[in-house]
Amino acid sequence: MKKTLAAAVLAGALTISSVAGPAVAVGEGPNYNGNETINTSILRTYDELASYLKTQDAKQETMELEVIGQSVKGRDLYLAKYMSNPDNPTILFLTQQHGNEQLTTEGALEFIKHLGTGKTGDVLAGVNVLIVPMLNPDGAMGDVDFPLDDYIASGDRHLTRYNALGVDLNRDHVSKIQPETRALHTNVMAKYGIDYMIDLHHQGTSSERDGELVSGSILHPTTPNVDPAVLEGSKRLGAVVFGAVDSTGWGHLGKYNGGSAETISRNGIAVEYGISTLLFEMRGMSDHFNDGAVLGQKSNGYLIKQTITTLDASVRAIADGSINSADTSFWDTLATQNTRAE
Repeated sequence: MKKTLAAAVLAGALTISSVAGPAVAVGEGPNYNGNETINTSILRTYDELASYLKTQDAKQETMELEVIGQSVKGRDLYLAKYMSNPDNPTILFLTQQHGNEQLTTEGALEFIKHLGTGKTGDVLAGVNVLIVPMLNPDGAMGDVDFPLDDYIASGDRHLTRYNALGVDLNRDHVSKIQPETRALHTNVMAKYGIDYMIDLHHQGTSSERDGELVSGSILHPTTPNVDPAVLEGSKRLGAVVFGAVDSTGWGHLGKYNGGSAETISRNGIAVEYGISTLLFEMRGMSDHFNDGAVLGQKSNGYLIKQTITTLDASVRAIADGSINSADTSFWDTLATQNTRAE
């Protein structure tokens, strides 16, 4: 049986270590606009992700690794759990519903390691953390039953947005037809008393806020059916993320230009389960039919760091209760970015 993590407060901000493959620098930041080389080889494969999670599970006293289901092609879908106290508020981080949006997964895996090494201090005493990394492993590996050439123009692994059947998982949160979506809803959303969720995605590279390139965009639920209290919680979660990222100097967030359909996770999950949700759209994709939407190695490091910053700030604010007094007025003036890819 795993022991309870000792409550030792460790100071200092999180630092990033390298992902699998060649080490990556923090990079030139969101305004880097030079020529970048597409190189998906630095991204973990599904097998590397699975091995990494199992290794962390064996090392970490507070982590439990659960298989919540299988993909179309039979790959296990994982949930990393940190459930210190059922009475604590719970946050879920979800990555890679779209297979070609992997840097947020790399950041989530680094954050898992930080939770195990104590770099987050004693936050787990005040919050439960759930992480579902790479919900779409078939798309991430290009193991699909449709012609990849219809969707992918470049890259050395051929990551694609859709699952193996060519379905966009982030349009399946009402019908729940796909096995990946059913696994998420049956074995995570309906099973655990989740209070907050951040759904991490990627968008194009050319998004701007007030004429300046953004490193990402955020959005709360926009369906009219969401409970006002749930919406307010979502806006507070967004305030925490905005304050943490936008204050860095290298991260600049805009308001995502998203729709109101409840088939989209941030809308449907907020309505069905009463969970305060936030969409986070990271700048750039790992592979795309439009080469201009893809970021290469030179931006990977700072974007992974941005994911870690987002997860860390959210967990800390929920653990110490500061999220309850977060100022949401910034939403009224936050400029809307100018591309859509949710």
